[in-house]
Amino acid sequence: MRVNFMKKSIGAKPLAFPTPAWVIGTYDMFGNPNAATVAWGGISCSDPPCVSISLRKATYSYTNIMEKEAFTVNIPSEEHVKETDYFGMVSGENVDKFEKTGLTPVKSELVYAPYIEEFPLVLECKVVHSFEIGLHTQFIGEIIDIKASESVLNEKDVPDIEKVKPVLFAPENRNYHGIGKLLGKAFSIGKMDD
Repeated sequence: MRVNFMKKSIGAKPLAFPTPAWVIGTYDMFGNPNAATVAWGGISCSDPPCVSISLRKATYSYTNIMEKEAFTVNIPSEEHVKETDYFGMVSGENVDKFEKTGLTPVKSELVYAPYIEEFPLVLECKVVHSFEIGLHTQFIGEIIDIKASESVLNEKDVPDIEKVKPVLFAPENRNYHGIGKLLGKAFSIGKMDD
């Protein structure tokens, strides 16, 4: 049986899998903590370890990051998907999102940004670059430290994705998903016999 490998063009759009559902922590000009959901993000460098996030200039978090040159990446677990969605629905300029959700902002000791105590994994970042790319500005944040709840660490003190249970975002239909099954060990399953 021959498989049809033809592809259908669906046009240029912001679509890639997987897309994270991260919550970015910042302080505003008055020192108030803010949290905003961001899907445009990912690892951008290994050495120094860096992440990138992209925000529109119109967002409150954009202004906060430009002023403080710092942010945290808070990786929510599935149990906090409701709060994660809420953080992306309202502006911190008008609402105290922490008061509304009951989650706890914690002041980072390393960067001028808050992180969320209840989320299992936090990256504390200082801004090292920013680039305007049309509608969004991309911020490159050097990871100064990672904080992890002990409950999500494996025997080598490394976060275990199956314990973190991160939230993934599907931009094409605006749905949230959990992680799937293990498919194999990286840099091992692909070995081909010569």
